[in-house]
Amino acid sequence: DTVAFLEYLADSKGRSLNTLAAYRNDLNQLMAFIETSGGEGVIESNDELLRNYLFSLRDRKYSPATVARKVASAKSFFKFMVDMGKSKNNPARGLLSPKIKKHVPSVLSPSEFHRLLAEPVKLSTPEAKRDKVMLELLYATGLRVTELVSLDTKDINLEQGYLYCSHGNSRRQVPFDYHIAKLLKDFINGDRFELLYDEKEKALFLNRLGKRLTRQGFWEIVKNYAAKAGLGGKVTPRALRHSFAAYKLQTGVELRDVQQLLGHAYISSTKVYEQMRPTLR
Repeated sequence: DTVAFLEYLADSKGRSLNTLAAYRNDLNQLMAFIETSGGEGVIESNDELLRNYLFSLRDRKYSPATVARKVASAKSFFKFMVDMGKSKNNPARGLLSPKIKKHVPSVLSPSEFHRLLAEPVKLSTPEAKRDKVMLELLYATGLRVTELVSLDTKDINLEQGYLYCSHGNSRRQVPFDYHIAKLLKDFINGDRFELLYDEKEKALFLNRLGKRLTRQGFWEIVKNYAAKAGLGGKVTPRALRHSFAAYKLQTGVELRDVQQLLGHAYISSTKVYEQMRPTLR
């Protein structure tokens, strides 16, 4: 049943691999609890059993955000079971999620971003030149890091000034300006070849072994530059996406347009950026 649910999330909802992994872990934990609690299986689960599951999560000192996510996973799964006719009721419906303090994501001001960007500029290696392009592309387009490292050279249209990126089952077109177009053109026709070992490799951004750079690899790169720039805990790969969104809204771009640029399925995901105001200096 969990396999069918995860396939439904992937095929019908277009959930990303990271989201699917979180759901899988949450449901495996739920199933293990039901089994060790003497339950008669998922279909026979009841309200009391699910409440005990919630208490067990709190006893294990999970953060409120993690508990809320696990509750949401349980609710979604049991709703799926009801919709598919495999269960008569949703025992998780009455579970109460803990209240979570609204977290305002960190954003970088333009001056902070230029401090960060100055670090790879100090170096002349192919990797540093690649890093500069990646940082500028993230800051200028608001791509997710997974979308960034998943780009192939064929996804870039330099003449028209846009790229195609994918998230889950969705694919969208993201515009970029002349400055980014020139950066990408110079990189694709020059510095990328310094890292390329196999001409059949399609990835736009390569590691020193000539393979696609991973999300984890990029995170290590960002942490290194942030530390050198004295921006330690403030800079994350997502901070660049947050900065893009907040800056667009502050300069008058409509919320719906920013939603489309970010690839958000729901406008509520975009509204959080309205309360962020990076300094325009």
